[in-house]
Amino acid sequence: MRLDRFLSNLPRFSRKHVRLALLAGRVRVDGETIKDPLHDVREFSQITLDDETLQAGKPAHYFMLHKPPGCVSATTDPQHPTVLDLLDEPAKHELHIAGRLDFNTSGLMLITNDGQWSRRLTQPATKLPKVYYVETEQEIGEHYLEKFAEGFYFAFENLTTLPAQLTLIGSHQARLSIVEGRYHQVKRMFGFFDNKVLRLHRESMGPLLLDPALELGQYRALTPAEIQLF
Repeated sequence: MRLDRFLSNLPRFSRKHVRLALLAGRVRVDGETIKDPLHDVREFSQITLDDETLQAGKPAHYFMLHKPPGCVSATTDPQHPTVLDLLDEPAKHELHIAGRLDFNTSGLMLITNDGQWSRRLTQPATKLPKVYYVETEQEIGEHYLEKFAEGFYFAFENLTTLPAQLTLIGSHQARLSIVEGRYHQVKRMFGFFDNKVLRLHRESMGPLLLDPALELGQYRALTPAEIQLF
């Protein structure tokens, strides 16, 4: 929201009062004097006029979770444990998932209360690469590589997947980098070759790697530097 609109929405502020207060340098956002009426403020912004707090600003939370298999990527579920059940946080009902994983898929998951930040990670235009470790039932052949780079046609959605990079690391193991998150996408890709995925584990999202110190089901807060990666 624009700063002038935030101020104008307060009962005692007229547009003239808002304009004069900004010009006089009486308004501070997160400790910085702001005179620009178009300055973007959010629910996390601390906004003061002189010495009066107009908005305290709620804390923004960013967590990295090592999701275990057998856990639902949802905030609530009537039958299965959810990823939020793994968090011991007082306001976890305000959190949401930035990039879901299938029920039996493990690995890096990001959880936050910052909708703008999570949209940057998940919107299709971002094309954020996500890297998975894959184990399959049958051998992965060299001929897979060209098909993954070419893309797969999904009839249900009537679309062809964007190019993906498949790297063989064993007869039945591979590392896959994709920039989409279609429904069961990785399993459907290998299903083209009638090859069942036995294990799927997300190792990274963009430049952010899963912390190797986190055991299955453990989580930690992101560092300021990690938050700024997106």
